[in-house]
Formats: sequence, C-alpha cells, structure tokens
Amino acid sequence: MGAITDVPGIRVGHEQKTGDGWLTGVTVVLPPPGTVGSVDVRGGGPGTHETDALDPTTMVSTVDAVVLTGGSAYGLVSAHGAQRWCEENGRGFAVTGGVVPIVPAAAIFDLGRGGDFSARPTADMGYAATVAAAAEKDGHDVGRGSVGAGTGAMIGRGQFKGGVGTASVTLENGVVVGALAVVNALGFPIDSPVVEPVETAGAGDFDKLNHRDGPFDHPDGPPALNTTLVVVATNAVLDPAECKRTASAAHAGLARALNPSHTLADGDTVFCLATGDVALDRSTETARQVSLITLQSAAADVVRLAILDGISANSISG
Repeated sequence: MGAITDVPGIRVGHEQKTGDGWLTGVTVVLPPPGTVGSVDVRGGGPGTHETDALDPTTMVSTVDAVVLTGGSAYGLVSAHGAQRWCEENGRGFAVTGGVVPIVPAAAIFDLGRGGDFSARPTADMGYAATVAAAAEKDGHDVGRGSVGAGTGAMIGRGQFKGGVGTASVTLENGVVVGALAVVNALGFPIDSPVVEPVETAGAGDFDKLNHRDGPFDHPDGPPALNTTLVVVATNAVLDPAECKRTASAAHAGLARALNPSHTLADGDTVFCLATGDVALDRSTETARQVSLITLQSAAADVVRLAILDGISANSISG
C-alpha cells in the first residue's frame, strides 16, 4: 500500500506515552522547506491550530510542519514544540530578527483513555516527535497502528481500536500521492477488516462488522467525541488554491472508508502538502483540469486506504 513517505522529502515522527494513566501521543509530518500547504476542516467538532493561516487568500503559502495530536484542545500545545524545533533549525516565515515557523495542528479526543484525564501531550512531546521525524531517512517506513497521535485512538463509539495508517500511489506522470491518517472515528469502517473489541483486541474477525447493528445502537448514551485527521502529500507543483481543492477532494476518502463520517461529533480535518518537484501538464486548460482531477481523485483513494490501514494495523498486530 506504500506510505506517505514515498513522496520524496516527507518524513514522519511519532512520540507517545502509555501506562501510569497515559494513552496518547503526537505525530509530526515534516515536509521539505518551501512546501505549499492548505487544509479543509469538515467535522462538526474540530480542534485545530493555525489552520486559518493556510487559507489560499492569506500571505503565507508554505508549511514547515503539520502536527497531529491526542489530548483534544489541550494537546494542541504540542505544536509549540514542533515550532521550537523549526525555529532552532531556521525554518519558517522570514521576519525582521528571525523566522516564524508555520506549524498548523489538529487534535483527536482521547482524554482519559489511559485513566488520567490530565495525561495529555505536551510541547516537549511535540518537539520529540519533530526530532524523530528529522532523524529519519528519505523514504523511511512509517509506524502504524497504536503509535503517535493514534496511541489512544478508537473507532465505532469506542468499541474497537483505531490508529495511524498510511498509503500511497504513483501516477503515470511520475506524481506521487500519499496519505497519513489518524483514525479516531465515531463511525465504523466500510468493507474492512475489523479488530476485536478493545477488551479482547486480537487478530480480529473480518466478518464481524458486516453483522453488527447500526452505528448508533450502543447502550452507553450519546456519541463520544471523535475525529479522523489526515495529511495528504504530493510531489506535484500545486499553488495554495490547488492544495485547498485537493484537501477538499480528499475528504471523499473519509466518506468511502467510514460510516458515518463528518458528523457533528467528529472533527474531521484534511491537510494537503505539495513539495513541488513534478510539474503537471498545463499546456492547455483541458490538460490542466485533467491533471488536477486525476491527482485529486488519487488523493481520495489513498485517504481511504490510509484509514483502512490504520484500522487493520491493530487488527493484524493485536
């Protein structure tokens, strides 16, 4: 299925804590300098940081790091650690006297899943995840399942383990499109392997989900707070508006993978990063449109695969 790191220059780092009340973590996607970025937030309960800076109409077009974190709104402080690493390494928007790193972030709700409601990601954990990403080699393997921001992730109203998944595709024109997902969804996966309930996590019964009751037939009251976070990356040349449209198109992958998706209780968010190494065919307006539609269709496909990968990673590993 590949990984988001099949896009040259993209690196991923995880930091997590478990035990003694902890079950949470941080994942940092570190792109090469000059990477263009945007975001599309569609969930009804998002927890985000610096996403307004990624609007195509704003002054800044590049992204220095993307932070995905547990801890709900509290965990967004982990972005400060990633920002500190970027400043130390001279990465950011140049201003008089230094740089201001552009580090957007988004969080899942995993508060209290390890037992201690106050055990949530810190700025130091964000810094450590960024250091881990920077230390990786180009094209490295990406940790999957219960790692980083996916450490405390669950799906299906807390009945099954979620986690981190990744996938990629290479198009005929040499464009690589990859995705990394943190799956902490209210919904259930569609046509996917299913893990055992959390109490008996194991190899998983792949038919179990096809015989379940509906996603709201759970006796324990109203929906929990949930979110699926995604970073899509490509080596194509895209401007901020095209990144925004790609992030929007990639949301289709969530709807294909999870039922329901984009609910009032989910904070579903998709970032798009474009490193700008491969030019698209823009020789005519038709060629430009076909190139973008093909790329954006691939983005939706790899998002679906990354989400299912994040779920099956726990099914396989137990």
